[in-house]
Amino acid sequence: MKIAIIGYGKMGRMIERVAIERGHEIVCTIDVDNRDDFSSEAFRSADVAIEFTNPTSAYDNVMRAFGEGVKVVCGSTGWFADHKDEMLTMCSEKGKTLFWASNFSVGVAIFSAVNRYLAHIMNSFPQYDVKLEETHHIHKLDKPSGTAITLAEAIAGEIDRTDGKLPPIESYREGEVPGIHTIIYDSLADSIRITHDAHSREGLALGAVLAAEYTQAHEGLLTINDLFKF
Repeated sequence: MKIAIIGYGKMGRMIERVAIERGHEIVCTIDVDNRDDFSSEAFRSADVAIEFTNPTSAYDNVMRAFGEGVKVVCGSTGWFADHKDEMLTMCSEKGKTLFWASNFSVGVAIFSAVNRYLAHIMNSFPQYDVKLEETHHIHKLDKPSGTAITLAEAIAGEIDRTDGKLPPIESYREGEVPGIHTIIYDSLADSIRITHDAHSREGLALGAVLAAEYTQAHEGLLTINDLFKF
């Protein structure tokens, strides 16, 4: 498969390494200093572009890739909620393909499935209050993290007493922490906690490449639930 990488920082370089290890070809890398390469033949030759940048540039990057007829896997958070309806239209009516996820880690996908199941159980135990904590590196721009919001949305969808409102999320930015997410159920009697603690960005890179492999053969607006069917 031919892959273009949009955002050639630490994450982009790790995606490049993982993709090459899995036998794929990197045909184009785009960063802040060569954005004209969106219109290059090399970029247009890509089967899929993998986009990991930031909330302020992700939307434009996705639209430019769409304009060149390239499918996109996007892991940038903090922008999708504001453009979800437009992305749905682009993918359902205009033939574009976007795989978007707040987190591509295989471990987080498993953790998310456990989170949904635990929330389903805790719906029957109103004595427990629920909140989330998330910690990331100091360079992360959005707060709370997209992953924390996705986890909170799943909890709100299972626990009736939330009335559809997201549970509280406490966010911390420390050092170079790749990402820690904790769900806490607290009562007068005891507490229940589940945590996902990323040791590096490598799990995200592998998940992004797996998503690109899936996207190559599929169309429309795709999510992590399409890739990992727990």
